[in-house]
This record gives sequence, structure tokens and C-alpha cells, in this order.
Amino acid sequence: MIKSKFIVAGVAVTMLFSGCKTKDLKMSEVKATNSKENKAVVYQVFTRLFGNKNTTNKPWGTIEENGVGKFDDFTDKALHEIKDLGVTYIWYTGVPHHALVRDYTAFGISNDDPEVVKGRAGSPYAVKDYYNVNPDLAVNPANRLQEFEDLIARTHKAGLKLIIDIVPNHIARKYEGKNNPEGVKDFGADDNVNVEYDRNNNFYYIPKAHFEIPDGDIPLNGEKNPMIDGFFDENPAKWTGNGSRKVKPDQNDWYETVKVNYGIRPDGTKDFPELPAGFDQKSYQEHFAFWQDKDVPDSWKKFKSIALYWTAKGVDGFRYDMAEMVPYEFWSYMNSAVKMKNPDAFLLAEVYNPNEYRNYIRLGKMDYLYDKVETYDKLKDIIRGKSSPDGLSDIQKGMADIEHHMLHFLDNHDEQRLASPEFAGTPERGKPLMVVSTTLSTSPTMVYFGQEVGEAGNENAGFGTHSRTSIFDYIGVPNHQRWMNGGKFDGGQLSESEKQLRDFYRRLLNFSIKSPALMGQFQEIQSVNRQNNSGYDELIYSFVRWSENQKIIVTANFSSEKTSEFDLKIPADIISKWNLKDGEYKLTDQLYQKNSVRLTVNNGEGTARVKILPSESFIFELK
Repeated sequence: MIKSKFIVAGVAVTMLFSGCKTKDLKMSEVKATNSKENKAVVYQVFTRLFGNKNTTNKPWGTIEENGVGKFDDFTDKALHEIKDLGVTYIWYTGVPHHALVRDYTAFGISNDDPEVVKGRAGSPYAVKDYYNVNPDLAVNPANRLQEFEDLIARTHKAGLKLIIDIVPNHIARKYEGKNNPEGVKDFGADDNVNVEYDRNNNFYYIPKAHFEIPDGDIPLNGEKNPMIDGFFDENPAKWTGNGSRKVKPDQNDWYETVKVNYGIRPDGTKDFPELPAGFDQKSYQEHFAFWQDKDVPDSWKKFKSIALYWTAKGVDGFRYDMAEMVPYEFWSYMNSAVKMKNPDAFLLAEVYNPNEYRNYIRLGKMDYLYDKVETYDKLKDIIRGKSSPDGLSDIQKGMADIEHHMLHFLDNHDEQRLASPEFAGTPERGKPLMVVSTTLSTSPTMVYFGQEVGEAGNENAGFGTHSRTSIFDYIGVPNHQRWMNGGKFDGGQLSESEKQLRDFYRRLLNFSIKSPALMGQFQEIQSVNRQNNSGYDELIYSFVRWSENQKIIVTANFSSEKTSEFDLKIPADIISKWNLKDGEYKLTDQLYQKNSVRLTVNNGEGTARVKILPSESFIFELK
């Protein structure tokens, strides 16, 4: 998540409570694939922006000036087109009611102080009421929950599943649970505010001290507002969401949020039952049973209730913000409860510390984690000329036991747009990255709305900065709006190159969700081809994937300038695994079905003559 205008890319947030690594499994004991599953594709939409047709894009613009998207904009046609792209899940980002600067008092919603809201539209990660949804997203704010429930039904009708955000580490400074179910008390309602820490307090406190507005950010860019007075009533002050214990946080702290207490003492020790040895190998059912007679902190119970509330409404899973800042014992407690209600729930976590990956997967019962600091960062370095692709093989080898759980992406709300000058520079240069990211492992693939039509995030939105599509402002997304075409969702305003780009994504993603080989085995052939292979440029990367019924060879050219021609080598051990006899075999590219080459097997080794253009990729299937 982005909590500030300022991003520190690739820095893992490691908290005091980080646990020991779970015991690594021997490779012979690991099955990295599941032949019964198909590859999943997640389409992330920033819900507030998706349906916005307004093209004004005034910095710091209001809803009236810049427009806003609604739940209703996800029409049957829109959802059909998203599914046709090759999508299996939609992540509706920014659904829970979060703090924002707009007057909804007529609907029983209190105003939020702009001094503790980032931007005008507010951060979706400063949730104000977990049992309702963002009023901006509703045609009738009084009926906003029903409008979202209708969207759940339309999504399922379209043959798609959906996930939404849950942000357990922190909540808005002015959280008001006005829609709590019967028996659910508000956060902090029973807290002892006279102490820094109590196991069952929902927050950490700075006793006898008033919260102070941080210096730096100018609320609403200097616009007058009756609530901007240099004061926010929080007494005693609470710890800030990123763990800052200052009465006056820094402007780069997550000052619009307060940190939730999960029973971690201020010295970092744990004040709750821990999972016994060996629980990294136990099922979610066994985890659920373990917690049934345990006394757990109050915050655990509150967030479990939230997750089960949305599960009961038909939400198919969750994306957990900054999950590594919350102890994995809590995740075991909550995720096992979710899985007991919906065994197929899709549970995705934002974790950036590789040393903790296995804890959050095996002990925390997460289905998927972001593969950010390994595969994503490597691909970004390659296209920016800072690295060769050879290291991709080492990354895959190092994560072989958990590769299925490491979700791949090249674009999301936190990161610079793939097509931005700060990343790939053009949508076309992003194509080989996308092919490799999608086909390298059995993990799900994620695409951020607008990525498939080359959105570069060039707008000056106000609080948000260019190269990222702002999550803090009311803004339009130009390339996406051209595809949306005034609500027709037919790409009618796209340029020819943008249409071709979207067609590329559609071909790639649809192949990926149907390919048994992509849920099968992986082996790199990079090393053998980098050795004494004339014409095999250092910016080429190749590997093979196979299952019982499908065998494919992937070759990608990360160079945007150089055409390469070479004899691609398929080593003897792969030829043997594929049970190929000496002779010739046809390899047909599965992206466009136009290119085919001959694989010649001689003395148990294979070669195929390949000519690959700049930024081109092939997914050759053995016929």
C-alpha cells in the first residue's frame, strides 16, 4: 500500500515480532504444482476510477470537477469484456468506507478532517467503517451497501469471482463503526487509554498527550475548509499506522491512520498463544481447531468478524494490506476461520520480506503473497538496463517450494505504471516482461486496469504523483477511458496500437488460464543457451514448461532494439523427460498462431532455429 506520496521501493517492513523461519522442506518432498487447478488471473480495478468518464483531470479537482466512478459502472457488458480478457478474479480496490473530504452528513456520515486525510478522495487504506462501503461509489449513498451487493451478484453472474481489501494493521484516525452488526463493539470502545499497552486494547496510546498534526503536507493544497485549523482532537494520542510512537508524526509516516494492537507488547514480545512446532505442515482445519479454546486479543476477534461478514455477503476472498506488520499467528486464526466458511477463498497478502514468506504461507495460511522483491524487481531492473535476465533462473530455483504461492504482477496501485518512462518506457517494451511474468510459474497473474491498453500514469492528480495512477485523488485514467468509450466498453476510442496491445494481453491471459503446462513443471534452458550460442543475445531469456499433455518453450527478447537469430538448444535431459526420439517436430507459437519452427532432435539433443524481433516473445508448443 502507499501511505505517502513518497515511495521506498523494495524495502521490506520487518517488525519486532518477526518470527523464526519455518523449516525448509527438502526439494524431493516438494510438489510445486497442482495439476487439478488452472492458472488464476486477477484484474485489479481501482473502483473509484474505473467508471469515471470525466476527462478534465484538474489537479486537486473535486468530484464535480473531475468526476468519479460508481459500482453501477461495472455493467454486464463491462464485466463480460473483463472476463473475455482472460480474467478469473476481480479485485475491487477501495470498497470499504474510508476517510475522505466530502460532506455526507445528510447520510449520517461525519465529516473527516482534511488534516488527517491524504488527498481529497482519501486513501483506501484509512478505513473508517468496515461494515459499509465508500459512499463515493454509490449512485445513492443511502443505499450504498445494497449497490455493492448488487455488484457482487453481477460479478458472479458474469462468471467471475471477486476480492476486496482488508487492512488489519491500521484504521483511519477517526474510525466510526456506525454500521456494526449486533454485538460488535467499535474499535477502542473498551480500551484503557491511560496505559501505552494492554493486551485487549485495540490501539497503542501515548498517555497524557494530545495528537499533533504533522508538518509538511498542505491539506487540500491550501484550499479553505472550516475543519482546517491545525488541530485534530485525539487525546490521548495513538501510535501511527506504520508504528511511529510520536505525538507528532512525520509527514512521511502513515499519519492518517492509527496502528491496531494484536497483542504485541511495545518491546516486540508476543502476548498470546503461539502455534506449536510442526504447525507449518498442518491443514487450515487443524489450525482452526487449535484456536477454538484459546484466549486471543480483542483485535483478533474484531477482524475475524469483519472477514466473515464480507464472506457471508459473497465476497470470494481478500487482499490483505501490509500483512507482514501483523503476526502470522493472527492470520492462522482468521484465515482458517475464513476457509472453514469458504474453502476456496482467495487469500492474497502484501508481504515484502523474503525471510518471512514461508511463515505467512505455512503458518499464516495465506494462499498467495506478492512476488515483488524477487521476480518483479528483477524484471524491472532488466528492462531498465540494470541487470541481465539470467538471474531469473536463480529466483525460480530459490522459491521452488513456494512458487505457486507467489503472485506475479507488473503493475498495481502502489507501483509505477509498466508503460511509464520510469519503468518500461512504452507498452511494447513491457510485452516480454508480461510474457515471462505470466508463464514463468504456476502462480496467479495480476493485471492492473489500464495496463492492457498502455496506461502510463502521466497525470498530475494533486496529492498523488505521476507515473502512478493516483489513489488519493478524483482523476480520470485516459487510456482506460478510451477503451471504456463512454460506457460502451468496446474499445471504440483506442488507437490501433492500443487495440493491438489489448489483443496481446487477451491472447496471453486466455492461453495462461487454459494451459496445463503452466500448471506443470518448469526448467530453465538459459544457462545452456548462454554458453557458446552464436546470436543468443544477453537480453534473451528462455525456459520450458510441461505437463503430461502439453509441452511449451518460452523465449523472450527484452531488447527493444536488437533482432536476434540463433539455434535454440533444448538439452538432453529435457528431451528425455519429454520422451522425444530423434527426428523433427513442429513448434507453433501460441500467442498468434502465425510463427512455427522446427525442433530437430539429434543424438538426444534438440535445436530450433529462432529469429526473434525486438520486444518479441514466443510461446512455442510442441505439436
